[in-house]
Amino acid sequence: MSNIYKAFEGGKAFIPFITCGDPDLETTAKIIRAAVRAGASLIELGIPFSDPTAEGEVIQAANIRALSAGTTTDKIFDLVRDLRRDVRIPMVFMTYANVVYSYGADDFLSNCKEVGIDGLILPDLPFEEKGEFWEACHKNGVDLISLIAPTSKYRISMIAKEAEGFIYLVSSLGVTGVRSEISTDLESIVKIIRENTDIKCAIGFGISTPEQARKMASISDGAIVGSAIIRIIERYGKESPDHVYEYVKSMCEALAGL
Repeated sequence: MSNIYKAFEGGKAFIPFITCGDPDLETTAKIIRAAVRAGASLIELGIPFSDPTAEGEVIQAANIRALSAGTTTDKIFDLVRDLRRDVRIPMVFMTYANVVYSYGADDFLSNCKEVGIDGLILPDLPFEEKGEFWEACHKNGVDLISLIAPTSKYRISMIAKEAEGFIYLVSSLGVTGVRSEISTDLESIVKIIRENTDIKCAIGFGISTPEQARKMASISDGAIVGSAIIRIIERYGKESPDHVYEYVKSMCEALAGL
């Protein structure tokens, strides 16, 4: 078991997603530390990819900015190594299977272990095809985190039974991005998850306001926010850490007491 369970020990978890290297890696480090100070429970670190199929326009643009700034996977490993001097909360990578495959799964996961990454999320990896990555993850003590979507249907129980770290419950169909309303019947999906595993689940995709975060966390174990944070970074650039701090603080306060 990795350290991911610690993210849920203090109550409902708030999990921010941050694209590494947007606008540059130095600012990314400041943003992450600001989010930790504000109360984030776990950090999702996005490794930029040229074809991020699960992402909407906001995070796609962040990927392009990060790659244009010269961000590489090796530089991100160096970033995490530096962060681990003082950042104690769990951190996971979110990227795409081709990034890990082209790097070499064994080398990628051994580097994750060395720098202190606790989990890996690959949104384009079908559950049935996780074998190669799963073996490399387990050899290095890194949780391969499963996603469950509204379209998972009969596969929900199967995925839940084999889940580790936490379950990323996708709130709605489509790609990432801010949504004014989330209408999916998530309660019934969470019920099936609860019947099949003790692993915690957090809801992501479309959450942007404290009210949405509180609603999603009230029926699960936490809320994940990406696009709304990336918009702040897009607007303020190198000046964004303080703004991200205030945003994360407001989201954590919204989840308090649930």
